[in-house]
Amino acid sequence: MSTLEELDDLDRRDKEEKKRDGDDKKEKKPTDGDADMQDAEEEEDDILDEEILGLSTQDIQTRKRLLENDSRIMKSEFSRLSHEKAAMGEKIKENQDKIANNRQLPYLVGNVVELLDLDPTAESSEEGANIDLDATRVGKSAVIKTSTRQTIFLPLIGLVDADNLKPGDLIGVNKDSYLILDTLPAEYDSRVKAMEVDEKPTEQYTDVGGLDKQIEELVEAIVWPMKEAERFKKIGIKAPKGALMYGPPGTGKTLLARACAAQTDATFLKLAGPQLVQMFIGDGAKLVRDCFALAKEKAPAIIFIDELDAVGTKRFDSEKSGDREVQRTMLELLNQLDGFASDDRIKVLAATNRVDVLDPALLRSGRLDRKIEFPLPNEEARAQILKIHSRKMKVDPGVNWGELARSTDEFGGAMLKAVCVEAGMIALRSGKNKIGHEHYVDAIAEVQAKKKDVSDENLESCHAICLLTKLNRLSTSTLNCDDVRYCGLGYWSNEPGHWGLDAAKANIDQCNTISTYRRLSWGLDF
Repeated sequence: MSTLEELDDLDRRDKEEKKRDGDDKKEKKPTDGDADMQDAEEEEDDILDEEILGLSTQDIQTRKRLLENDSRIMKSEFSRLSHEKAAMGEKIKENQDKIANNRQLPYLVGNVVELLDLDPTAESSEEGANIDLDATRVGKSAVIKTSTRQTIFLPLIGLVDADNLKPGDLIGVNKDSYLILDTLPAEYDSRVKAMEVDEKPTEQYTDVGGLDKQIEELVEAIVWPMKEAERFKKIGIKAPKGALMYGPPGTGKTLLARACAAQTDATFLKLAGPQLVQMFIGDGAKLVRDCFALAKEKAPAIIFIDELDAVGTKRFDSEKSGDREVQRTMLELLNQLDGFASDDRIKVLAATNRVDVLDPALLRSGRLDRKIEFPLPNEEARAQILKIHSRKMKVDPGVNWGELARSTDEFGGAMLKAVCVEAGMIALRSGKNKIGHEHYVDAIAEVQAKKKDVSDENLESCHAICLLTKLNRLSTSTLNCDDVRYCGLGYWSNEPGHWGLDAAKANIDQCNTISTYRRLSWGLDF
């Protein structure tokens, strides 16, 4: 059989197989894409059949040899590429090992000073320039400063993408080549990290009694801007940057701040004003900067500053370096509250007992916008506070909360809590299983006895009455000479026998020159 007859026989068999396949697939409806592909294949087969049928046996054998030659070339190319792939894999593995060795700790710590975008082509085009173009200098370069006080220029940054770097970033570099191997987390003072409250407080607004108006104002100033920022944008107003809570001690300022932290998902940083008063110059201002930087990194965040009057007092001329340092700390706080680097996602919540001594710059609009006063609770609020502190205690149902509230005039929230605790102690001392009304009455008398007998409302500062008739109506206290008001009628004595009008006349010269930290005799108003 000749070659043409063999080809005709193969062609006939292919057509018969295609016909059988078509009969088997008649029930299956082909898609439009499959039909188009099938038509293209049939047209290609027809063209190939016509081309082969038109060739002679010698031409077909020549084409066969050409195809075999192409196959050998492709196999050789495949073998070459396989060898190159294996060599490339070994090189990659070797480079990865080198990178792993170079990245072994310890790193040399440094900071990014500046990022440069150099153009080597422009440098080489300058007249008289003798600069070789280096492929490694394509892209950004960097100037870094290491912990060994060396300033180094890096044409090639290293293993870190230049887009992820900015001036001031802390980096780890190789101690030999100084290439940047990794970025390090920002460095904060350990005291600032300790300010972050990891465990969310458990206090709720229901734990605060008699402060409904204050709670509403605090929610509007702190919680709403964080949870419903879009509402402020729609109406076109800017949310307050912070709030100042002021009032007498024990009125619930810190308690309400903890409740606010519990109701928001923001990071809560708590610091006290005395923490910012440091011995070394600039240390307090650095604490303020680090605190706001940490809050910005973990934004949204709330910074609660308790006892703000420790650093926020009015500025005055002083020759003492300590006073000037406190003022510098306050200036840094002012800058962070309303400076170029301020962040609307950070809210500042401050508390103080002495709002009258704060610097006016702290109280102006744009810094601590919302001022929330915490007065002493009224009768209704006192009854509510007593119930809140007694709800987990075993209390007799016959306790008259209204009468107890009327008996606790000028009591703050902290004192009312002390009354509840003292009532429980009295009940335990009496061997009772429940706390009765009489226990609360005794507790009120106990707490009342611990209050100061002399208040600023009854007597002037450092002014005493010398007409004494009963020794049991006398109290003593220690005073600083800074509080002394000259020409006040008073004198100091070491023995009770010296108390009296005659002794006052005999020591009248001391009335104008009371010494520092003396025990002074005080008489109450009659």
